[in-house]
Amino acid sequence: MSMLTPPGMGGQYRITGDKYPRMRPPRRRGRLVAVVVASVAALGLIGWGTLQLIDVFTGGDKYTASGSTTGCRTRTAAAPAAQGHALPRPGQITVNVYNATKRTGLAKTTADELKKRGFKIGAVGNASKQYDKKVKGTGILLGSAAAQDTSLRVLGTQLDGAQLRADSRKGADLDLVIGDAFKGLAKQGAADQALAKLSEPAPTASPKKSC
Repeated sequence: MSMLTPPGMGGQYRITGDKYPRMRPPRRRGRLVAVVVASVAALGLIGWGTLQLIDVFTGGDKYTASGSTTGCRTRTAAAPAAQGHALPRPGQITVNVYNATKRTGLAKTTADELKKRGFKIGAVGNASKQYDKKVKGTGILLGSAAAQDTSLRVLGTQLDGAQLRADSRKGADLDLVIGDAFKGLAKQGAADQALAKLSEPAPTASPKKSC
């Protein structure tokens, strides 16, 4: 063995000239890392492919325990306008009854009938000069602007063909001005049906799902 031969080399390498052997460990660690990375990537691709197949056969819907769907957006179609605000009961409405015709006694008899149907009665008498002998139709129902979609609509179920008008009043009382074409209030049964229909909640649209 030459004196220049590194110990442990067993005489396999000899140093000649100005070149020396490179002492590097085997590259086993780098190969192991590459194998692990390749395995993880392969598993990820397999999992993704499996999820895609599940979506194809199930339509892409995933259900939670509560029954709601995930993975799809749920849209609710705009519901139609509500039939009205919360409507008061007849017992919460005070009606003033005025007679604008030449016939006598209409205000009193009409007020008595409204009272039987649950309405509160305020003033009863002849109409003011603004309406006296000037109402050709069945009658006019007057109230504040806020009453147009609430109490005036409830009172309107009791008189067919009446006109609903808003004035500048601040109170909640309503006026019923009887006109020349008035022949009496609507029949009790018909009025009750109209009131029940008026109180029905507006239908709501079912939600639509888009994926």
